[in-house]
Amino acid sequence: MSIGTNIKSLREDRKLTQNQVADALGITFQAISSWERDEYKPDTDKLIKLAEFFDVSVSAIAEEKSNTFKTKEVIYDWEHMKTYVKTTARNFKLSNTLKAVDYAVDAHEGQKRKRSSTPYIYHPLNLACHALAMDIRDDAVVAACLLHDVIEDCSSKLEDLPVDDEVKELVQLLTCEKTNDKNREAIIKPYYKAIAGNPKAALIKCMDRCNNLTTMSWGLSRDRIYRMIKETEEYYPELLKTIKDTTEYNNAAWLLKYQMESMLDIYKRLM
Repeated sequence: MSIGTNIKSLREDRKLTQNQVADALGITFQAISSWERDEYKPDTDKLIKLAEFFDVSVSAIAEEKSNTFKTKEVIYDWEHMKTYVKTTARNFKLSNTLKAVDYAVDAHEGQKRKRSSTPYIYHPLNLACHALAMDIRDDAVVAACLLHDVIEDCSSKLEDLPVDDEVKELVQLLTCEKTNDKNREAIIKPYYKAIAGNPKAALIKCMDRCNNLTTMSWGLSRDRIYRMIKETEEYYPELLKTIKDTTEYNNAAWLLKYQMESMLDIYKRLM
């Protein structure tokens, strides 16, 4: 891909006109048009302004790629994951999980993952499948994986969840109060501290972070990616230690740590 193609792709992805980009940079729309047609290339100063405006790295605009790869929005179909979770729940008599599957699907109906056409339910189902793939058959853990976002992102109330008190406690621990730039640290610190006190909640939160790390490249701005990396390095070692200290989840701690650190390293190298 050329520099012009990169600029056009970033502009169209954000549903902006050439005039809007030109106004933001203090130049004419003809300049934007000539860049996108590869008639001219922006100078260094304009490249930096473009990167700041689109919230991407300079290399994301300046690199001319001879080969492009087609990426997937999802690896597994959510309906297949739903069938797998329900079948496994029946086989292992996971009563809370069976109730949680349908509840989660209904609660997240119509929701999409950020900047994506992917149904939001893909995310909690992915967590449940992640747990089952690590041979975790704890009914409370799998059910809480499915319900971990319904209080925070849906209109659900804790007392209305069709599960037992242990699952409700896990969902409550995993539900974070809405934050802004001013109060985020004051809310996040006690939030993670409470999760670190419960091995099952720590396990679910680490699986949640693994899944979010794998999709943040198309769902988050560059500033949010930086924040995600920083918070992962600050808070998740304690959660991993909580999991590791619980003999039952020791192997899961190794796998989750490897996945998180691998993803962080990849993002750092590319940004």
